[in-house]
Amino acid sequence: MTMTKKYRHLAIGLTTAAVLAAGVGAANAGVATSASSPGSTTLAAAGQDGWEGITREQVQIDFGKGWVTKAELTYPSGATGHLPLVVFLHGSGHNDMNQTLPDGKGSTFVPLAQAASREGFATLRFNKRGVTDIGPVESTDPAQLMPKNPYRQIQLDAASVVRFAARSPKVDPAKIFLLGHSEGTNVAANLAAGPNRFGIPKPAGVIEMGVVGMPIKDLLTFQIYGRLLTQMHDEFDIDGNGQLTATEATNGLIGQPKETADLFRPVLLDGRKVSASTDRNHDGQIAIDAEAGPVLREATHIDEYPNIPGFDPYTVAYAKDIARYPTVTEALPEFSGPTLMLNGENDLQTPARAAIVADAAVGAAGNKNHRLVIYPGMAHTMNITPKFQPEYGEPDKQVIGEIQRWLRSHR
Repeated sequence: MTMTKKYRHLAIGLTTAAVLAAGVGAANAGVATSASSPGSTTLAAAGQDGWEGITREQVQIDFGKGWVTKAELTYPSGATGHLPLVVFLHGSGHNDMNQTLPDGKGSTFVPLAQAASREGFATLRFNKRGVTDIGPVESTDPAQLMPKNPYRQIQLDAASVVRFAARSPKVDPAKIFLLGHSEGTNVAANLAAGPNRFGIPKPAGVIEMGVVGMPIKDLLTFQIYGRLLTQMHDEFDIDGNGQLTATEATNGLIGQPKETADLFRPVLLDGRKVSASTDRNHDGQIAIDAEAGPVLREATHIDEYPNIPGFDPYTVAYAKDIARYPTVTEALPEFSGPTLMLNGENDLQTPARAAIVADAAVGAAGNKNHRLVIYPGMAHTMNITPKFQPEYGEPDKQVIGEIQRWLRSHR
């Protein structure tokens, strides 16, 4: 059976080509410009969609290798002395400082930065290497968009941001917190586990949303292939016996988006009967794992990982590079400070089980100050949305409130 393959670009997923759409069915020096240096810009604090009472300074951070990025340092207006600060670390892809969501769905980081500021924290958000402005607007320079060893460069760029923050006259360098989403959870864990290796002060705490607690190969295998079997078990197999009759398959297709129905129909059905080519033992039912599974493995080309058709060279290089570094589960137990992990129960990019395993590893290492929250009904962008047809959205108020309370307790 032949399927056309195409990949949906996910702006904030683990990788930019981590999920198949209809077809198978995305220590550099870091010399920084001072926040108070000539060329930095201070925006007014009032009347700016939630920024009331917050001062916003437009700053620049030199990442080295020819890239100076735009960033924004915020802090409560009128605050004096050295403030605790939150550095925001993005998900994968070329994200701007807000982690602007597609389709006008808002942003991940703006509501969190505003909430942190209401607790007396400064915050620092930055455009990733290769991103010139909010949008995100990307550079045309391939050397910046596709650096050698891309994940390693992301780590080094993040370390440059932390060093910048530590030198700011507004910031207490002993109270810098790291907040990562998706890929950013791995970056935060790597930095927190070895601050001396990155030339940064030890973080005061780490917040993780959408936790990369498993190896990249396992996560991408689930995103591309495993989620398809999960959907059939969850939405088609009503009696839970692992087998689909023609009736179950037909009923399971009802109400599905066209691309989902077009994906599953030829695997499961031939007219009103189950597909004879999938039903290898000819018992009139499709075994989800044993019979539909091999068909989908072949169609997705998952066994050719990481050289999967549809993965561009950057994605292949990224997958190979990030695999060289510890996951959150492996790295964060080396950090003795407080940790907060948040994950959506419906997350199909970084499954909740990965967060559970990572938090258990932190606890097993002897860290008493760790907390895990799994949110029912939430997906990868920490908003309430259908599991198998998730829509982008800003973090739910529950998530914002949890982070706000945690920051207040660790200020």
